[in-house]
Amino acid sequence: MTKPTEIILVDTHTHLYLPEFDTDRTAIMERAMAVGVNEFYLPAIDSRVIESMLKMEEAYPGQVHAMMGLHPCSVKEDYTVELEIVKNWLDKRPFCAIGEIGIDLYWEKSTLDIQIDAFRTQINWAKNFDVPIVIHSRESTELILDILKDEKHEKLRGILHCFTGTAEQAETAFSLGFHLGIGGVVTFKNAGLDKIVSDIPLEWLVLETDSPYLAPVPYRGKRNESAFIRLVAEKVASIKSVDLEEVAKVTTMNSKNIFQKITWPYTTLS
Repeated sequence: MTKPTEIILVDTHTHLYLPEFDTDRTAIMERAMAVGVNEFYLPAIDSRVIESMLKMEEAYPGQVHAMMGLHPCSVKEDYTVELEIVKNWLDKRPFCAIGEIGIDLYWEKSTLDIQIDAFRTQINWAKNFDVPIVIHSRESTELILDILKDEKHEKLRGILHCFTGTAEQAETAFSLGFHLGIGGVVTFKNAGLDKIVSDIPLEWLVLETDSPYLAPVPYRGKRNESAFIRLVAEKVASIKSVDLEEVAKVTTMNSKNIFQKITWPYTTLS
């Protein structure tokens, strides 16, 4: 039987800096590392979380990596002020990605126009700084793909976080330079994501938890944490009839290729 520490996993999307983890954050990190998770990527939400996110990165140098960006659910009337804060941070120091950014049509449809504006603005910063983007696309996958087609550029790449789209959308995303983030939803009995994942090459996939949200079975409805990414990896291995080691190896390599070490100062477009 494979020992947990014999595999290396990467949680490409976790909000470990949120208050839900304030009472046992150290224990959570220890549990994750005990099952082979050795890197953690933190997507930003808005200016309210930047301090706690950067403190988390500082506490685990080389393992925890911060992104910078404005989440679509935080795109409100003052979004240009929030975007200015994002840009100031991008000018100040390197980040592994711009994220999480995108469009959310589940919680808020009335702000669609400014969500699109914020999304395109941050896409163009990513092109300029030559860093990947991590995309939130809840009930907006087709619109997101249309925008990515319009913004297509050799430097534009990243992850469609929490992918729940169709096989055709998956293929389009990969053709545009994007990998697909697979998390706890793949373990949900009636989600249908298992059927999609069965047809998607491992080379297109990365693993994520989105913790504290979307915990996999058997923890569905409870607080998610990075250690549970092993359950996601095991489910993907079962769906694709491959060894857990193969899933860990390929998805970890994919994540490393996406989040390549960013040099400072950034290499910008001429």
